[in-house]
Amino acid sequence: MIRFRSRDTISAPGAAQSSALRRAAALGRHAPRVEMDGHVKQALDMGRTRLVITSALFFLAFSVVGLRLLEVMALNQGQEPRAARTADHAPLHMERADILDRNGVLLATNLATASLYANPEMIFDAADAARKLVRVLPDLAEAEVRAKLSSERSFVWLRRNLTPRQQYEVNRLGVPGFQFLREERRIYPHGPIVSHVLGLADVDNNGIAGIEKSLDDAIRGGTDPIRLSIDVRVQSILRTEILKQIAAFRATGGAGLMLDVRSGEVIAMVSLPDFDPNTPSSLNPDTTFNRTTLGVYEMGSTFKTFTTAQALDIGVVTLEDGYDASEPIRVARFTITDFKPKKRFLTVPEIFMYSSNIGTAKMALDIGAERQRAFLGQLGLLTTPSIELPEVGSPLVPAYWRDIATMTISYGHGVSVTPLQLASAVGAVVNGGELHPATLLKRGPRDHPASQRVISPATSETMRNLLRLVVERGTGSKAAVPGYRIGGKTGTSEKAVNGRYEGSALLSSFVAAFPIDDPRYAVVVMVDDPKGNKDSFGYATGGWTAAPVVAALVRQAAPLLGVAPEHTAANPAFDDLLTHVSTADH
Repeated sequence: MIRFRSRDTISAPGAAQSSALRRAAALGRHAPRVEMDGHVKQALDMGRTRLVITSALFFLAFSVVGLRLLEVMALNQGQEPRAARTADHAPLHMERADILDRNGVLLATNLATASLYANPEMIFDAADAARKLVRVLPDLAEAEVRAKLSSERSFVWLRRNLTPRQQYEVNRLGVPGFQFLREERRIYPHGPIVSHVLGLADVDNNGIAGIEKSLDDAIRGGTDPIRLSIDVRVQSILRTEILKQIAAFRATGGAGLMLDVRSGEVIAMVSLPDFDPNTPSSLNPDTTFNRTTLGVYEMGSTFKTFTTAQALDIGVVTLEDGYDASEPIRVARFTITDFKPKKRFLTVPEIFMYSSNIGTAKMALDIGAERQRAFLGQLGLLTTPSIELPEVGSPLVPAYWRDIATMTISYGHGVSVTPLQLASAVGAVVNGGELHPATLLKRGPRDHPASQRVISPATSETMRNLLRLVVERGTGSKAAVPGYRIGGKTGTSEKAVNGRYEGSALLSSFVAAFPIDDPRYAVVVMVDDPKGNKDSFGYATGGWTAAPVVAALVRQAAPLLGVAPEHTAANPAFDDLLTHVSTADH
């Protein structure tokens, strides 16, 4: 045994002691090393155990995720693929081509969105989940959402086409059963301005009206944009001006149309009231009714344009001829009168300028029923028009074309047509005598279909001068614009209500062409059921309600279309026409 003393009292050890001390020192040096190896071994064992446990946990977690993926993908419990199928289980083609106006302005396109659906099997508390969701999407009905989330189905739609903000708010709810599916929503940047032309696509991107429906096959899955003949600038101007007249005359609606008389391309097409295709809730039978192509109307005195053109073209009358308009015409129980009778003999130019029903009816009798009917048929006024829209109306034609029908049809009563048909026919009368099929698609120089001649170029020139006479001297004076030569014809007809004409219910219209010496565009404006006001001295005729729209349209749109104002140039034919007009009434 080794004993230790304080340093001051330790004595030098002997040999035996030295040997013992060396052994003790050696033992002392190795003892701490043995103790440290034990701690390391213990730590290694503990780390190895923890690593095994952690690995097992990770393996278990990945196994659960893998099994869930297998369940979703192989067993189709999530139902995502089924959500992207139609009722007949055909895959939905989500892409739709853009639609542009004639200048490349975007009219319709697609926007990627997220749609919300739920798997009720993953909803633990349907009432709580419904309550939370309705706070984020207040337009949803809580009871309806709760019923969906309580169903035994594994997939239910909750809301299609969410905004990014709405998607974010739904995600924040943290409801496990709420999931999203990527879809596409059709967007119309100009809202209601081109609504009746474009129509719209439904929530599943199926075209259900307008161009979207009629060209659905070309638009669906298409890569190249569809380019329309519409100029959205002119469209907006025409719509704004018609809206002003509807408000000023407390009308129930209106319509307007401009087309290129050389190609048949429709530059603007407006029907009011209209709708916003971005908000399907704004749709109702009145707003979706396209008055320009689906509505058929008796267009009143605008039809005198065709009666006069035919009479001149086939030689029934000349500009020197005329008819006695001093007395009304009585046929059976019908009486034909003039709105503002001159009560005298009227020349052909005067009959047209003053819009005499009496003179026009007598002219039609000289033409005859058969020839009249054939000519109106050539102008496309007796058959359903061809246009790239599903909303197209068929004209109403009398079953028996007797003399009384011949007379009333001559001034726009007894035949009902669409404003589109009227515009196309007027275009043929002024463009040199050729009828071009109307189209809503932009045509290239080589895309023009074959036209049909309806009157001679000489007759067309005479009619242009007569139309100019109406604006400069007759009932269409409010369509005049300084610097532009405009020709036109007023039309005012009584609307038929329950099979009878009501004098208080009018359809007022105006047809025009400009520049009238070498026409490029024809315009039709119609105001439905206007009421006279103080500014119009109580009148609600086409000259007061529709003609001003043409003036405003030409003033604003002509420069955009490259039609510059001109100084008045000599026109010997027009000057000669004036010699057949009496100055006694001016």
